[in-house]
Amino acid sequence: QLHLVESGGGSVQSGGSLRLSCDVSGYTGRTFYMAWFRQASTEEREGVAALSTTNSYARYADLVKGRFIISRDNTATTLTLQMNSLKPEDTGKYYCATTSRGVGDVLDPAIYTTWGQGTQVTVAS
Repeated sequence: QLHLVESGGGSVQSGGSLRLSCDVSGYTGRTFYMAWFRQASTEEREGVAALSTTNSYARYADLVKGRFIISRDNTATTLTLQMNSLKPEDTGKYYCATTSRGVGDVLDPAIYTTWGQGTQVTVAS
């Protein structure tokens, strides 16, 4: 069973950068995608970026394209999200997640089966 632990959140000024990490432990053999999601206090959870574990294909939400970069280390034990040019609307709790499902929208939280506890990101204007 997988266990995910996020870190790296914090407070930053608009235009700043943060790097989130997600430490992955447990069996990853049937993981097809790893992803980052976020949820503002009054909003639904939304997909930010997803990364295929088989061919390194990455997909980004339009709102973060060109500013965020998703990656993972060679041992696949750490998933990262480099966030640049942060905006106040990027504020929210960020979660990493994995899925063993091979179909569906990879930015749809409904297809993800394992989640971390989240890390808070606050961007001040």
